[in-house]
Amino acid sequence: MDLHFGDSKPTDDERAAVDALLGPPESSWEGADRSDADLRWARGGRAARDRRDLLLPGLHAINDRIGWISEGALDYLCRRLTVPPAEAYGVATFYALFSVGPRPATVLHVCTDLACAAAGASDLCAGVEARLGPGSGVHVERGPCLGLCERAPAALAIKAGDPVRTAVSAPATVREAVLAASAPDSAPQEPPAATAVPQAGRDHLVLLKRVGAVDPSSLDDYRAAGGYTALRRAFELGPAGVIREITDSGLVGRGGAAFPTGRKWQATASRPDHPHYLVCNADESEPGTFKDRVIMEGDPYALVEAMTVAAYATGAHQGFVYLRGEYPRALRRLRHAIDQARARGFLGDDVLGQGHAFDIEIRRGAGAYVCGEETALFNSIEGHRGEPRSKPPFPVEKGLFGKPTVENNVETLINVLPVLTMGAPAYAAIGTESSTGPKLFCVSGSVERPGIYELPFGATLGDLLAEAGVRDRLRAVLLGGAAGGFVRPDELDIPLTFEGTREAGTTLGSGVVMAFDDTVPLPRLLLRIAEFFRDESCGQCVPCRVGTVRQQEALHRIVARTGAAAADDIALLREVGRAMRDASICGLGQTAWNAVESAIDRLGAYE
Repeated sequence: MDLHFGDSKPTDDERAAVDALLGPPESSWEGADRSDADLRWARGGRAARDRRDLLLPGLHAINDRIGWISEGALDYLCRRLTVPPAEAYGVATFYALFSVGPRPATVLHVCTDLACAAAGASDLCAGVEARLGPGSGVHVERGPCLGLCERAPAALAIKAGDPVRTAVSAPATVREAVLAASAPDSAPQEPPAATAVPQAGRDHLVLLKRVGAVDPSSLDDYRAAGGYTALRRAFELGPAGVIREITDSGLVGRGGAAFPTGRKWQATASRPDHPHYLVCNADESEPGTFKDRVIMEGDPYALVEAMTVAAYATGAHQGFVYLRGEYPRALRRLRHAIDQARARGFLGDDVLGQGHAFDIEIRRGAGAYVCGEETALFNSIEGHRGEPRSKPPFPVEKGLFGKPTVENNVETLINVLPVLTMGAPAYAAIGTESSTGPKLFCVSGSVERPGIYELPFGATLGDLLAEAGVRDRLRAVLLGGAAGGFVRPDELDIPLTFEGTREAGTTLGSGVVMAFDDTVPLPRLLLRIAEFFRDESCGQCVPCRVGTVRQQEALHRIVARTGAAAADDIALLREVGRAMRDASICGLGQTAWNAVESAIDRLGAYE
């Protein structure tokens, strides 16, 4: 292990940011000011190395306080954790929200991804950059999806300090975005989470019934609305009984892979190696996805309860929520819910007096789409670059910290609650035989009422778009986000099930539905998708690292060429796409060609 440190020293503020997280240093090796200490040997090195997982929170602490991570600050954090500075530098530069170069304390992130691009993000960026030029004290960052697609275009201002301050502007105008960046505390308040749920208050809702009807900050309100009924039933059934209910319900993962949840839980619970861990994947970075944000903002106690049920069933005593770094309000709401649940005995050493110990810790992501892949997420929590691992072994065998781990996303977990409260047969009666239960869909783009919609599996794409009020002159619909596929306006009878979309030659993914009318330039949209995958590739495997670059280059050339020349590049795209699909380590590279391929084959994008 090379622990070569530089000569740079942290400032007082940088040191204070790290010490607030880790506590004061105990020796000169860790950075304490003790002239009598001998630096030829390190005290507590093993214990410090066991805290390697605090590297990402430490980077956040510095970035939140200062706005960027200097060499001196990085060296000090590395001394405290006994992490080689070269490795820590590799981690710090992996994430989009961090900077290792000087920049102003305020950063304004302006989304340029699909929904925002269709809503005029380019004009917003140009206007903001003209108003906030050099000397304004604000760094304007054009970036990927902020998870605010129902209110596109969107901007997020982050002002470093103690405490860090944030402000969201969505739908953003130049004036409001500039105000959010220059005076975050004076920016208009975000609308309630329920505004993202056009169906709010309807009787048929199962997963979204509390959003807008219950105070998200009140544990008492949550309990009065049926909260913690599912956990009490779980204790009555016992761990094996809970897993049996989940299995009989037919619940499958809602993140896109659709793996049977009961099988995953059973595989983890049966492993003799301990401890077991539970990880909630709340890093929904797929462009067009925002359902998990709305749940965490509007019904945070539901996630806390669902995680407690999952932990009880799988024998986990520690849970982690890996939360998108771009979700400041969800962070506040979830922190409050966890604190209240812990104070009232719903988390801790003896949950509800039933003898099961369980607690939850939030770990913030920092802007890396690939960390939505479960093993990349584990690496990120552990303090390494968020690069996917080769499988097998699978997470149920060796996951977080090398121990059996069950990983589910937010939507999957909150489905556990109705399974237990209504019973597996009643839950399985919703939807279809192969796709059971309700499903959340993120609808954005050229519709009158964008937002989160809850429908039973089996409803058609046309049914969903009719609910959302699709506009005239529909050109295409993108299912599954950037990793999904396009369908034509004459294909709206596709059933919204995993098997139905598969038979139609597309994918349901995580539930993204983005509608585009004929005012949206399709070639530019495809180029943005290619840019997204190029930027988000972790670079670990050659097919993805090189293929995403070649894909973007070819699309750039196609825009400027026609006829035989364009045909040559389309043939090249197909070859590169096949290589990425067949040989990439994870789903990022395997799906990077999907949307472009479907646009060429189904929409005739370049004809």
